[in-house]
Amino acid sequence: MVCSDPGAAPVGRDTCAPTLRRGQGRFAPPARLRSWLAGVLALLCWLGGVQPAAALLQASPGETGTGLVRSLESLRDLDYQSWQVVAYRQGAAAETAPVTLRIVGYPGRVRLDHPTPLLVRAGRRLWQLDDITLANPKLAADPRAAAAEFELTPLLADLQKNRPLRLELPGVFVELPVPPYVVEEWRQLPLAPVP
Repeated sequence: MVCSDPGAAPVGRDTCAPTLRRGQGRFAPPARLRSWLAGVLALLCWLGGVQPAAALLQASPGETGTGLVRSLESLRDLDYQSWQVVAYRQGAAAETAPVTLRIVGYPGRVRLDHPTPLLVRAGRRLWQLDDITLANPKLAADPRAAAAEFELTPLLADLQKNRPLRLELPGVFVELPVPPYVVEEWRQLPLAPVP
């Protein structure tokens, strides 16, 4: 069979069907429609903007009735061991409000001796944070000894930017990387509102 339409090819005995050019599907939209759809999609992505992932500050009344604001994040050290890192402030917001850093390992996998200072590095700078775990009666009486607390306020007073930090707890972990978005939250803690 010969088709009278030059853009058609015989299909079967008595029918002709249009031939598709290379790269065209059965329902391919025209080039103009494709470029318009791509433009609309690009505009929507630009207007919607993708927000970076970040942990959020959490506020609660606290156990003693004073307000508690905290940043909670799970981080891995270079040996792929997970640690829960909690920075918190109790009481009213103030520039000089004390901020505490609690590092918690999995009970049974690690035992933390006290007092052991926490070393914090950012580039060539080094801070040594005091271990204040024994000042917390609940942690001091916990037989699992899987948590340690440190005074974070001196570090926050020195930081001018949200730069990545590397934590070292001698005898426990050599390097625990802290990303900039977590450091940003820590820097917001002294002035964060309490419910």
